[in-house]
Amino acid sequence: MQSSGTWRLIARVFLPFVAGYYLSYLFRTINALIASHLSSDIGLGIADLGLLTSVYFLVFAAAQIPIGILLDRFGPRRVQSVLLLLAAAGAGLFAISNGFLSLLVARAMIGLGVAAALTAGLKSIVLWFPRERVALLNGYMVMLGALGAVTATAPVEHLLAWMGWRPLFAILAAATGATAILVYVVVPERGVVPLAARATLGSVLGDRRFWRIAPLSATCVGSSWSLQGLWASPWLTDVAGLDRASLVRQLFIMSIVLSCGAWMFGMTVHNIKRRGSGAEAILAMVGVLFIAAESTLILRAPVPSILSWSVVAIVGTATVVSFAVIADYFPPELAGRANGALNVLHFGWAFLAQYATGLILEQWSMEEGHRPIIAYQVAFGLNVVLQLAALFWFALPWCRSVATSIGSTPLFMPANVSNAAESAGFYENSVILLPKDDGAEW
Repeated sequence: MQSSGTWRLIARVFLPFVAGYYLSYLFRTINALIASHLSSDIGLGIADLGLLTSVYFLVFAAAQIPIGILLDRFGPRRVQSVLLLLAAAGAGLFAISNGFLSLLVARAMIGLGVAAALTAGLKSIVLWFPRERVALLNGYMVMLGALGAVTATAPVEHLLAWMGWRPLFAILAAATGATAILVYVVVPERGVVPLAARATLGSVLGDRRFWRIAPLSATCVGSSWSLQGLWASPWLTDVAGLDRASLVRQLFIMSIVLSCGAWMFGMTVHNIKRRGSGAEAILAMVGVLFIAAESTLILRAPVPSILSWSVVAIVGTATVVSFAVIADYFPPELAGRANGALNVLHFGWAFLAQYATGLILEQWSMEEGHRPIIAYQVAFGLNVVLQLAALFWFALPWCRSVATSIGSTPLFMPANVSNAAESAGFYENSVILLPKDDGAEW
């Protein structure tokens, strides 16, 4: 590829889809900052907030399989532009809503409207760019899209103080509609490779490798999204005792770390693939680090909370690693279905974790305006138990391989006629058996 052609593709293909994914990340995480405003203006309880925020993930997850099929059949340009218009309508409805039900419908519309933001971008990268650059560009896409989470901290806090959350969502509705038009007008059409007769969704779901990686990826990535998207804010307030300014500052730092983590994962996977290695080991290390970080929060270990929460944030970008593994498992014409199937589990788990956490926290009453620490320990601990099970399932083939290797290595070499010990030498009270070698000279 010539340099001018590369930059033209980046401007016309890569950046428009990055803009859509940026909005997706912004919508995903903005409720962590406006939760108190919704509680005071609409009168929502903590369980209502959990459901309102998590319905985004539920609709997002339910749409992934159909969207994957549509992406493989019609291409990312048309699918992304149409869905972003729906997201714009949802943001507009959210801005004028006065009750829980209308807010819930609006949030669901937003979730469905941005449901193709990541997978459409990944599909466009597979279609337009060289295969050896896919993992690197995936990392850049998640990194730039994660700037939406950065925007949903200090910048949004200033906008909320200036105009309130309703005008803010009206602006987001206009920006989302403009992005939909940009994608449709600027992105060129690309012929979609016809699927082979046996290249169907069943080819993905019937692959044992997919079901080995999926539980670990889903429980880690989905839990990270759940925590950063909503529950980091009340934990930092109730457990760490941060005031509003300190809370926004820590959420901002987490978002910066999130964006840098995507770049780090993209570069790591790219370099590993250049050496001909797979990315499975990276995913295992991500799982171990994530469980360790959550455990320090649960056990109140003497570690600065920003370190643990930064690890939680970074894990949210481990989709770069997961999709790199998936890209090795399936051909390009199945990229939409394979990525969509994995995203179903990512967002489905995010919904379950986010909603269940709210239900668990509600079992404890407020004490001086704060939930007790034990409530968060129980809610977060349930996540860790399930992640440990998923990590064991992922590592099980490796454990079996090591056990087989150990079992096949004899502890003692049996003596036989052809390999008889002919002589023995003594050296420092040790007996050394020397095999027979007719050609040896002594």
